[in-house]
Amino acid sequence: METASCSSSSSDSTVKPAEQPPDEGVEADKSMLRSDSAQSGPSNNALPFGNLTNHSGSGDDSLDGLPNCAPRCPLTPSLSPRKRTTSQSKSEPPLLRTNKRTIYTAGRPPWYNVTGTTFKEAFVIGLCGGSASGKTTVANKIIEALDVPWVVLLSMDSFYKVLNKEEQELAAKNEYNFDHPDAFDFELLVTVLRKLKKGKSIKVPVYDFTSHGRRKEWKTVYGANVVIFEGILAFANKELLKLLDMKVFVDTDSDIRLIRRLKRDISLRGRDISGIIKQYNKFVKPAFEQYIEPTVQSADIVVPRGGENFVALDLIVQHVHSQLEKRKLRWDISALASAHQGQPLPTTLSVMESTPQVRGMHTIIRNKETNRDEFIFYSKRLMRLLIEHALSFLPLKPVSVETPQGGTYEGKRLSGKRITGVSILRAGETMEQALMAVCKDIRLGKILIQTNHDTGEPELHYLRLPKDLTEDYVILMDSTVSTGAAALMAVRVLLDHDVAEDKIFLISLLMAEMGVHSVAYAFPKVRIITTAVDKEVNDQFHIIPGIGNFGDRYFGTDAPSDWCESDDGMDI
Repeated sequence: METASCSSSSSDSTVKPAEQPPDEGVEADKSMLRSDSAQSGPSNNALPFGNLTNHSGSGDDSLDGLPNCAPRCPLTPSLSPRKRTTSQSKSEPPLLRTNKRTIYTAGRPPWYNVTGTTFKEAFVIGLCGGSASGKTTVANKIIEALDVPWVVLLSMDSFYKVLNKEEQELAAKNEYNFDHPDAFDFELLVTVLRKLKKGKSIKVPVYDFTSHGRRKEWKTVYGANVVIFEGILAFANKELLKLLDMKVFVDTDSDIRLIRRLKRDISLRGRDISGIIKQYNKFVKPAFEQYIEPTVQSADIVVPRGGENFVALDLIVQHVHSQLEKRKLRWDISALASAHQGQPLPTTLSVMESTPQVRGMHTIIRNKETNRDEFIFYSKRLMRLLIEHALSFLPLKPVSVETPQGGTYEGKRLSGKRITGVSILRAGETMEQALMAVCKDIRLGKILIQTNHDTGEPELHYLRLPKDLTEDYVILMDSTVSTGAAALMAVRVLLDHDVAEDKIFLISLLMAEMGVHSVAYAFPKVRIITTAVDKEVNDQFHIIPGIGNFGDRYFGTDAPSDWCESDDGMDI
């Protein structure tokens, strides 16, 4: 529910509704560390699930810290006041920050099957009710009680239309009706919620209540298992209703809503009582009676007394759990191993020519007796050759240049916007130097994927990507690929950030045939490039004869037991 402006203004009200944040590269957070298990993670109060338990970037980048097993938070009678001057559809990564490090405590399981296609849609809960009825409180209590890995809270407040100068003047005098359906950008809202339901990343506008405009920095929000969408007119649009799997109407007495509104606007927004009453009587109350209250007929559940009705909230949580159980996705890693036996290698695979030089370097880095210094030196040489080989597959266009002698040289230039490198942590990061040595001023992103020992599935734990990858050619780097599970997830992440499949180049020093087939089957347009392909993967999903644990040999560390191929040379 929008109200009149406060005394300060922090955004440009002339930002157009469709305006996106400016393109800008970012570097990964060097303080990112791994949490060994959910049991050793933070307490319930440490995880910021009460605000928004999805994990996406700030206005500067896409930062996705992903919850693995959120601690179960019992329903409590505490009521948190709404303290914000901007819309609430933003993300807070589940992490602990200390003086010297950042610990990410969670992970997202696959949201697609082995064919690379989205397996299930998110379960969307719609929360409707009058202004100050307690919708946000109900949403937060549902989030706390659900105890599921991925929940996104999307607020309708983010989708107010940008006001022109005349409308802003009316708003400053409490003469603009923010409770009318025409005040919202339903077209953008439906588009965003539809993409979010499909598990894709989306950009959400940030509405500034002090200036009645959208900030330039849009928030990136990632897909989830559960999406909670709340707003005063959440049930007022037919297309929106089609996207909601459960519709909950929060019914709170009008006197209580008015008292809450008075407290909020006086204490948090610096407004006077007369202005609040004027707006309430002229716009809020009539809009509730005309547009909001009638939509209770669309509700599946009506929750009297809002967040204080623990019986109703428990029923909602039980129903959501039952629906999620029906949609549960299970990855069968053994099926990946046997699905493509005996099949010829795909045409999208390019194996670098095994020259005497290349074979000699493989001999050194595969030898278990090779010391760390030599392993690093010859690995870097091989990476540089691999990067140069991979770049030869980029599309080029003819171009003429004038030489210093005044002659004309007919050459080639990249036919595209730019190249971006994305490494699968930890071992994939070792290839970044080779890429930067070849491609000047290249943008870099990072993805962390770990294996869940209980399910055997890869889980996405950390994601940081540069902005606006839509037109980029993306070099996806990992040291080794065995089953291809981590590579599949990494490619899926890029696709959900609107990278074209045929613009993704997966490069690795060593691959197993099983991993090559898995990636090519799921994503037939992805170019796969390596220096060698080994035939076998053993029961522990190690490549045979293989290269050993690349990450440990390169960094001189012992292998953690739960890291995927990107961290220990194996992909499980």
